[in-house]
Amino acid sequence: MARTLDMKRRPAASGQTKSVVVFLHGYGADGSDLLGLADPLAPFLRDTVFIAPDAPEKSMGNPMGFQWFPIPWLDGSTEEDAARGIAQAAEDVDAFIDQVLEQEGITPSQLILFGFSQGTMMALMVAPHRAEPVAGIVGISGRLLEPETFAEGVVSRMPIMLIHGDQDDMVPMGHFHEAGEALEAAEFDVYGHVMKGTGHGIAQDGLSVALTFMAQRLGIELKTQ
Repeated sequence: MARTLDMKRRPAASGQTKSVVVFLHGYGADGSDLLGLADPLAPFLRDTVFIAPDAPEKSMGNPMGFQWFPIPWLDGSTEEDAARGIAQAAEDVDAFIDQVLEQEGITPSQLILFGFSQGTMMALMVAPHRAEPVAGIVGISGRLLEPETFAEGVVSRMPIMLIHGDQDDMVPMGHFHEAGEALEAAEFDVYGHVMKGTGHGIAQDGLSVALTFMAQRLGIELKTQ
């Protein structure tokens, strides 16, 4: 059974909801960690609501934050713990997307999933298994879980933008290339951007690329401020 996720919501700047961006945060963080990105994004995506849920479990590695699932090499959990956590979190995120679509009165084609690190892993795992494709996925500093068997469970396809720092020592660049290759093999339209000199984080150039991708997917014309 899916668990209810606590969330924070930033209304559309225009007061009119035409699209939604759902942020999925990384391991040990919380929804507020990414919701702050609404500040630089909202002036360009004025009809977009920004939503950021907290992952359902307190982080084993950082008690002040949350986790979508445990990570054995970081927190001492077992591989079995991780597998159970991943399956449960996928169910949670899937149900949360349904909740957002209903509450905001939008269709999947009006929704963007924006993940960071472990949140990217969840977005790439859940969205392709849903019956209807979302507008797109922005995946920053993450990886594709089980890339060898990923294509077998794909139900729907959506454009995906992968962004990664070339100095990331938490989730090495190899996972960026691995995910791109597996997604392309599964017939997804995949785009990539490397943030030069950036570690496990989001640089300005990466956010700009993400904004352009999201606007294109949502049919929004970006205007110079």
